[in-house]
Amino acid sequence: MERVALISDVHGNLTALEAVLADIDRRGITRIWNLGDFVGKGPRGREVVDICHERCEVNILGNWDDFLPDADREFDDEALTWWRSQLGPGQGEWLRALPFSHDEWVSGRRLRVFHASEETVHRRVRYVRTQAEFEALFTNTPATGDGPLPDLIGYADTHDPHYEVQLEARTVFNTGAVGNSMGDPTPMYCILEGEWGSREPAPWSVAYARVPYDVDAELAHARSAGMPHYDGYEVELRHGIYRGNLQEWQAGEKLTGYHERPV
Repeated sequence: MERVALISDVHGNLTALEAVLADIDRRGITRIWNLGDFVGKGPRGREVVDICHERCEVNILGNWDDFLPDADREFDDEALTWWRSQLGPGQGEWLRALPFSHDEWVSGRRLRVFHASEETVHRRVRYVRTQAEFEALFTNTPATGDGPLPDLIGYADTHDPHYEVQLEARTVFNTGAVGNSMGDPTPMYCILEGEWGSREPAPWSVAYARVPYDVDAELAHARSAGMPHYDGYEVELRHGIYRGNLQEWQAGEKLTGYHERPV
């Protein structure tokens, strides 16, 4: 039995990433996969990319990793321009060249991981979804390529973790987020344990870990760096409230579930 740590959605939050990596090290886990969204939202995308490039065995493309470094895209948003300017030489090209998905056998299951959906990094599938969306996760697409169809799907992007199994043992789990977890703002990652590389049925498990960290230090760095949209970053990191609900939250209005709002 071997364990792999699955992290995602670090979004430039270096303080949270360092706390999560320290927890992974304490558990003696040496294999780490990153399911995307290294950059944006937080102030230190450059440092996050450097660390994940070094530490992660698998790195997957996220939606922010695709559109933020796009040299052909012009931004009229101060924050997007600022976040892109924080990337180091060659990092944008490295991010955009990351693979869309990754497949492996584990304990007789065909595992596939990607960032948001089987079709594109720019369409997400939340835990509130249609049956057709669930079934489509297990299909091959031009983005995933051909190969054995998966029956175990791990993905990210929604910032709210979940686990679901349906007929034919098809199982989906979402990793949650390291950099700005919704609902509970404590960083979260997954630990997937099993017989890696084995096509024979064997025990396997998915576990979730929450890792407290120094949120005050992260926010202090964002302020000192002059990062735009600081108020949105703070409400996500302190309260797990999506920045798109900032005005409603400040006005004391009752908020609906995070899944009802686009990211």
